[in-house]
Amino acid sequence: MPFTFKKFDLEGLTLITPQIFKDSRGFFLETYKQSEFMLKGLDMKFVQDNHSYSTKGVLRGIHFQNHPKEMGKLVRCINGKIWDVAVDLRPSSPTFKKWVGVELSQDNKQMLYIPPGFGHVFNTLSDIAEITYKCTNEYDPKLDGGIIWNDPEIGITWGIENPIISEKDSKLPYLKEI
Repeated sequence: MPFTFKKFDLEGLTLITPQIFKDSRGFFLETYKQSEFMLKGLDMKFVQDNHSYSTKGVLRGIHFQNHPKEMGKLVRCINGKIWDVAVDLRPSSPTFKKWVGVELSQDNKQMLYIPPGFGHVFNTLSDIAEITYKCTNEYDPKLDGGIIWNDPEIGITWGIENPIISEKDSKLPYLKEI
């Protein structure tokens, strides 16, 4: 079952659209197939799956995991709609501090692969949203990292002025501080 892979200028960042088979009973789609992903240069091993539920206006991130357990993520929205953003945090990358945002939803069924070395943040656009994501490393609280969501050095366009954020995320540093 084929997927469509759209590469971005940020190396490794990929939007994946699965083929959807619909009929009167509903639909079927594959969300991951190692052989097809490998053919497109996405050779990763997933070791942890996560599921997140958020209400409208909730913003989570910018999160990442530090060396030596940087984490890649394959993100999909299974209920509702989110504005999903990946930020290149690899200092040696020509696209360091650049970001890409895409709308992921239960309707478009697209997925975003965010490679290790990127930060991840999303904003809930619908009344509720559930996302699931596969991770290439297990979460390690000792290596947990983050940057404040509205860091002007990164300059993400949110379209929201007062998001709902956790106390932890409200205390995240600016990029220049880490």
